[in-house]
This record gives sequence, C-alpha cells and structure tokens, in this order.
Amino acid sequence: MLMKLAFSTLGVPGLPIPDVVRLAAAHGYHGVELRAHPEEPVHPGIGAAERAEVVAEFKAGGIEILGVAGYARVAAPGDDDTVVAEIKELLDLAHDLGAPFVRVFPGASSEQSVEEADATAARRLGTAAEYAADLGVRILLETHDSHRTGADAIRILGLVGHHHVGSLWDVMHTWLGGEEPAQTYAALCTYLGYVQVKDIASAEDTTPLPLGAGVLPLADCVELLSREGWDGWLCWEYEKRWYEGAAPLPELLGPGREHLGRLLNDSA
Repeated sequence: MLMKLAFSTLGVPGLPIPDVVRLAAAHGYHGVELRAHPEEPVHPGIGAAERAEVVAEFKAGGIEILGVAGYARVAAPGDDDTVVAEIKELLDLAHDLGAPFVRVFPGASSEQSVEEADATAARRLGTAAEYAADLGVRILLETHDSHRTGADAIRILGLVGHHHVGSLWDVMHTWLGGEEPAQTYAALCTYLGYVQVKDIASAEDTTPLPLGAGVLPLADCVELLSREGWDGWLCWEYEKRWYEGAAPLPELLGPGREHLGRLLNDSA
C-alpha cells in the first residue's frame, strides 16, 4: 500500500507550468493539484493547444495531474444551470488534462436552511454526475466553508448517491469543525477521492506553516489512512495565495516531502 504525494499550485500562485513540474520532480512529489482560476496558467478559459502543452509538460516531467481545483459553489443560492455549467467546464478541462478529479466547494449561504442547502447541492451534483461519468472524471466536494466536516458533507453525498461524486477531505476544516480524524474517515471513506494536508498555528491563526510545525493532526490522519489500507493521494495545500507573509513554498517542498515520508514510514 503506497499513498502518492502531491502539492497544490495555490502555494505557488501564477508560477508557469514548466516551473511547477520541475519543482514537483526535484522534490520527489508524484503529482500536482492545479488551481483552476483565471489568474493561473491553467483554467477553463484556455484553449485546446494550451491544454495539450500542459499535458506534454507534465508527461515529459513524469508528474501526474492529480486534479483541477475549481471554485464552483454547489450549495449557493442562485440558478442551477449556471452552477452546473461551471462544473461541466471544469470537468471538460480535467478530461482534456487527463486529471481524475475536479474539486468543488459547498458554499451555502447563512440565509439558507440546512435542508435547502443540502438539497440544492445534491440536485446540482446529481445533474453533473452523468456528465462526469461520461468523461471518466470524478467530482469531489471539499470539506469547506458551510460544510466543513465529514458529517456535513455526507448529508449531501448520501443524497446524490453516485460513484462519480465523492469527497475531498481537507484536514484543516474538519479539525476546525471539531471532528476527529476517525469520525471524518468513517463518514467519508466510501466517497474519499483524496486528502488535503496542511498545517497551521491555531484555530485563530490559520497562516500556513511547514508540515509538522503546527497543530493539525497529520500523524493521526496518516496513521488512520494507513491502518485502513487507503492507497490514495495526500496533497499539500499551502495557502500562500491568501497569506502573502507566509514563507515561500518552494523552499519548504523538500522538508515537507520528508515529513510526509516519515509519517508514512511510521504508520507502515
């Protein structure tokens, strides 16, 4: 059983793809999660030629594209067609890049009831699920914002009930939501696409830190996943884009890879 390691381009905002691939290869990462935002090199607005160039860069470097991290908010108030169209654009991009996953957010409003938000998200995800299946790409609902725990996410996923709609476990948000790793895994295990790891100083200070330097239960998460025989991806999401004062990610990638390697070895 071997988990694969990746990092998100959220940690290196705007970095050209050749440089992203070189960083991954130089520091022993197996893959990269591409943040799909218009300010980044890769997003749904790029054309077929640009997409082919991205694929060629990753292939030449021997690095996999783990997923496309989109910003569709599936539980948000508004028009279903607009949200579904956004998800489909992300799915098309992931398919063209050969990426197995697309990340979406819950994004419910405080004005919605829990039941309304869950039903809205499930309806939209269910509509997009068949399109995802046709493309061979899986939509992953991240534990985030309005649905930050596994218990929150499973309410939506259970309503959808489709293999091509799963979960992305962000360990910071489930921890901030007061959920233990074992509780999160129990809720999401049958839906789990991959796991985002990170570290922070406290619930009050979420500035990204080097892996192992903060309070998040990374060792517990890795030990649990290993014990359960889970062999998916661990993706380091270092939120440099939102915290300009955080240390640059490139200089942390090597030590971060070593830290994750130690956790995997200790849990083997």
